[in-house]
Amino acid sequence: MSYVAEIIAVGTEILLGGTANTDAQDVSKVLSELGINVFFHTVVGDNPERLKQAIEIAKSRADIIITTGGLGPTYDDLTKQTLAEAFGKKLVLNEEVAETIREFFEKRLQRRMTENNLRQAELPEGCVIFDNGVGTAPGCAFQSEGKHVLLLPGPPRECRAMLKSCAAPYLRKLSEAEIHSHNIHIFGLGESAVEDKLRWLMESLQNPTLAPYAKDGEVMLRLTAKAASEREAESLMAPVMRQVRETLGDLIYGVDTGSLENTAVSILGQRELTLATAESCTGGLLSKRLTDVPGASKVFIGGVVAYSVLSKTELLGIDPDLIAEKNVVSREVALAMADGARIRMGADIGIGITGIAGPDSDGSGIEPGNIFVALTTKEDSFCRDLHLLFDRERIRISATHHALDMVRRHLTNLPVCY
Repeated sequence: MSYVAEIIAVGTEILLGGTANTDAQDVSKVLSELGINVFFHTVVGDNPERLKQAIEIAKSRADIIITTGGLGPTYDDLTKQTLAEAFGKKLVLNEEVAETIREFFEKRLQRRMTENNLRQAELPEGCVIFDNGVGTAPGCAFQSEGKHVLLLPGPPRECRAMLKSCAAPYLRKLSEAEIHSHNIHIFGLGESAVEDKLRWLMESLQNPTLAPYAKDGEVMLRLTAKAASEREAESLMAPVMRQVRETLGDLIYGVDTGSLENTAVSILGQRELTLATAESCTGGLLSKRLTDVPGASKVFIGGVVAYSVLSKTELLGIDPDLIAEKNVVSREVALAMADGARIRMGADIGIGITGIAGPDSDGSGIEPGNIFVALTTKEDSFCRDLHLLFDRERIRISATHHALDMVRRHLTNLPVCY
């Protein structure tokens, strides 16, 4: 049987925007891995009438209903009571759970529990109890009216722990299939252009499926297959992966790599090479992205934020006459910045970025979005002259994308400037 699930997150704080609904994301990931289709996400406040309406809607369109939140001891934690009423279940005090809660308070919190905490030990009759290893609110699962109903706590740490230890094993028994995916990462082509090149393939597929997702300055394709096993899913995806690679070629910078910085750091490590950076308009963003990657210290020596003309001459050793002649925003200065970082820090590769991120021009006549990104080694030098029609933040992000892509291309013997 192919199950359809609906996730109902309970919490007024989510509706008000004060809390992100990470529980739904975590639950969806688990369901996807188990081959259970998630067709609906619902968020409802701490209001029993509106929650009851949401449950009735979910009953009409889902086989599995999973709620997160509303299992606490306070007056507005009404998820259990509302679900029990909606499915005609009595709430029964479970003495073992009550004792577990008492011990949690006395041994871990060093205080006595209050009477309202005892409400957390009241559970729907006949349910499967999910132990909460990191909090006081137990979860549970029960069957009624042909539906599987699972109640999970709202705090993300508690929800994730219970998902792994209790909910996933329970749900795994229901599913006869698994869902597996690969993320194909693309830089150098926009989402609409990627879709145009691959629309014929996307429209022809049913299982597996192929879908594009726009990210900041790049595109990701998600290839997904549903099958009885991971091996069967991989077999379904393999020919599609080959077709995507043949169509997009070296615009694909990785599969399941996560980011350009992960790819660049990985390849630098494989080649046993080091990198140093000199940034102006990106203000250290490239260095941040590199150092966000675990293990980057093995390949990234350091970076200089040389924002002013004086810092470029003093920190990087750039000839002031070069800046006066060519302008601080120029190919020549970008190359000199890359060389300055590389030579002064003893790196194998240097990156230099200079330009105008906007929103205003610097008065020189150079338009915002004109960015020069340079890469140098002892033997070679490359520079991209970019004209980015974005806002300030996206210009800065895109410039660092280009820098990382240049590193990736140089190290894999691909054309660096295209």
